Amino acid sequence: MAKELELKYGCNPNQKPSRIFMQQGELPIEVLNGRPGYINFLDAFNSWQLVKELKEATGLPAAASFKHVSPAGAAVGIEMSDTLKKIYFVDDLQLTPLATAYARARGADRMSSYGDFIALSDTCDEATARLINREVSDGVIAPDYTPEALAILKNKRKGTYNVIKIDPAYRPAPIEHKDVFGITFEQGRNEIKLDESLLTNIPTKNQHFPDEAKRDLIIALITLKYTQSNSVCYVKDGQAIGIGAGQQSRIHCTRLAGNKADIWYLRQHPKVMNLPWIEKIRRADRDNTIDVYISDDHEDVLADGIWQQFFTEKPEVLTREEKRTWLDTLKGVSLGSDAFFPFGDNIERAHKSGVDYIAQAGGSVRDDHVIDTCDKYGIAMAFTGVRLFHH
Repeated sequence: MAKELELKYGCNPNQKPSRIFMQQGELPIEVLNGRPGYINFLDAFNSWQLVKELKEATGLPAAASFKHVSPAGAAVGIEMSDTLKKIYFVDDLQLTPLATAYARARGADRMSSYGDFIALSDTCDEATARLINREVSDGVIAPDYTPEALAILKNKRKGTYNVIKIDPAYRPAPIEHKDVFGITFEQGRNEIKLDESLLTNIPTKNQHFPDEAKRDLIIALITLKYTQSNSVCYVKDGQAIGIGAGQQSRIHCTRLAGNKADIWYLRQHPKVMNLPWIEKIRRADRDNTIDVYISDDHEDVLADGIWQQFFTEKPEVLTREEKRTWLDTLKGVSLGSDAFFPFGDNIERAHKSGVDYIAQAGGSVRDDHVIDTCDKYGIAMAFTGVRLFHH
């Protein structure tokens, strides 16, 4: 391992010189293939922390799909239903627990995950490498790779795919620094432990959190810890299904993440699962077409002269009424917020996407309104007392 690594350029091609380096000691990473850039490393280091904490919190293999320094998806390796395997387009693969975690992380928001950077909590095995190999991605970071997995990844993108190995024993200094406008900021690292002890202050009438909900709320909070603020995260069955990042207004985060959760669930509608695709349609075209098909702009892919580019026959419209009826069957979703909800409108929006469990910081002057709105829908909510801003 080296003390520093020169990079091609920084965030943009005009930002030179560029490098990553250690003030003391050696870098805890080894580039096994490719030439990762500045943003690649930002994604790699943030996503590695996320999956490492998910593994520690749940005991399950974890994976994250990162884009522009925020997760597009994060998940642990819980067995998937046949429906999920089909909508994630992995029903033709044999999946290990780690590959399952990445299939979930990648599959939740495939549009955002296009060209992602991947983090894996465990040694990358052949099954996970084969899944990565068929998706458009910039690179992967993991504690190790089996010889078979490494051979597959080294051949991806004509041999230029970025493969980073990180020392899982590495622990950064407790004080971190950041330069902005020539001025150095200093703060203690956010080492707060996110576990079920944060879910004991429950001000709502419904005070019951099933074990699965507790797990999902912890997954939401850990994901938010590495998501650009403001941020909100919807989780179900061990995976993020909607992440709203970097919004100035919290209700906009809740709406953005909720819309993503709705798209995730609408992709499971029978009409979507049975779309009559033409042969050999490109993955990106298929994903984009699904998003448009289930939106109010469905005519953009169903108009005469256009639908023939995607389908063997013209599909029926998925009507607003059908979408609402289907979404009303979504239940048991957990929602985390990186700071308090200032108004009950966030709860109203969350309820529309099947949220039954919430973890948020609390401390708003309108906490009473937020609690009342939860009680209106029978939602169980915990005040964690913890803010998780990440910038």
